[in-house]
Amino acid sequence: MHDVQHRSDLTDRYESPSTVEEALALLADHGEGARLVAGGTDLVLEVRRGVRQGLHMLVDISRIRGLDHIEEDLNGDIHLGPLVTHADVVASQLLWERALPLAQASMEVGAPPLQARATVVGNLVTASPANDTISALNALDARLTIRSQRGERQQALADFYPGFRSTTLAADEMVTAVIFPGLARHQSGLFVKLGLRMAQAISVVHMALVVEADPAGLVTSARISLGSVAPVIVRSRGAERALLGRKLDEETIVSAARAAAAGIEPIDDLRGTAEYRRWTTEVMVRRALTAIRDGDERQAVPSRPVQFGVSDQPTLNEAYSHQEGDSIEAVVNGTPIVTRSGGDLTLLDWLRDVAGPAAGTSLTGTKEGCAEGECGACMVFLDKEAALSCLTPAPRAHRAEIVTVEGLANGGLNPVQSAFCRTGAVQCGYCTPGFLMSATKLLEKIPDPTEEEIRTALSGNLCRCTGYYPIIQAVAEASGEMP
Repeated sequence: MHDVQHRSDLTDRYESPSTVEEALALLADHGEGARLVAGGTDLVLEVRRGVRQGLHMLVDISRIRGLDHIEEDLNGDIHLGPLVTHADVVASQLLWERALPLAQASMEVGAPPLQARATVVGNLVTASPANDTISALNALDARLTIRSQRGERQQALADFYPGFRSTTLAADEMVTAVIFPGLARHQSGLFVKLGLRMAQAISVVHMALVVEADPAGLVTSARISLGSVAPVIVRSRGAERALLGRKLDEETIVSAARAAAAGIEPIDDLRGTAEYRRWTTEVMVRRALTAIRDGDERQAVPSRPVQFGVSDQPTLNEAYSHQEGDSIEAVVNGTPIVTRSGGDLTLLDWLRDVAGPAAGTSLTGTKEGCAEGECGACMVFLDKEAALSCLTPAPRAHRAEIVTVEGLANGGLNPVQSAFCRTGAVQCGYCTPGFLMSATKLLEKIPDPTEEEIRTALSGNLCRCTGYYPIIQAVAEASGEMP
């Protein structure tokens, strides 16, 4: 088994503050030994891999009231709270209209189940140069509001990354807002990604650009941000200079694209050689600028984006603290369950090994396939929102409602389960629970999905039997039948 597939403890202590002030106090008291967690899609995996040595406390801010806002102020600046997920971005008409590169980048992060829990701020703080939203927000000239008990400061996102996977964030600090100017009428933006597969792909190269032109069509400013080509996200200054004062004609576009490729020293790794990254950077910049010139940057914008998030997540009125032996009280498939162990586990292990036996029932339908959030076999609904239970700490279940695959059938198979039986979509069966959860969530959101929407919704689920065709057929047959 892979190291992360062995059952392992997370941290000794899990805190769920109900206010930002409580969270900051915990960070001030425990320093490097504590870490904020919201979606947990990066952090839980890092803890299980042993990357976060010396960490003894997770501070869960996911249920603090008022941190999931997306707002535009009177100056035209857009504000994102630290709990805004990629699914929230995908669902926001404001961001599709005024921050197109960010909306496009958020659709490229993992797949719908991951987007439902992963936060934009978490993506920024993880600080990988392959993280798609960093280039988008860098091109949008974003800045961060950062708080601690010592006070509040502002920092340009471009200055937030001193090196590979590192930030200027102190151990007692929390990013409380991302702020950037919304695109004006004379500005155009675009995000482009090259991955090795259609979903769940780490970028080989990704880029975002924002171009401003005067009434005569001359470029007055340009921001071109490139990712996965250096230890940090970089601006392509040479390409930007090649655009200034010129129209986006073929000669200008070719010159800027060549300057972008010439200005980087990309890495060699498993996803691509340096030579390939340099070549594809030129191609991507050229195509992106051509799309801006032709007004095609919105050509691929979906009319109803597929997303598994929920806008009305519950909040806490009081703080909770969990150590091993403290009770976890949850409602699972409509049944109250109380356990006094498993507080240091993932939600997946807690459901299968602790909650099920405590309730005298089997909750083993939720499966572990990859333990990395890649396969979708462990998907559950956590407070009605899709969640990958292998990346969710078990104490997050406290005072929450959870639905597993066992809970889909309410006295009989639901329409999706019935359709899976009719079409032969159940093969070895290992991946089936995750597919059922994804399909059910899709049909809750979009009762009449197109085949493309079905494929997008299932892109976070892997089937080793290669049986995708009957699965897609089953979801199509079940459409319109959900209560």
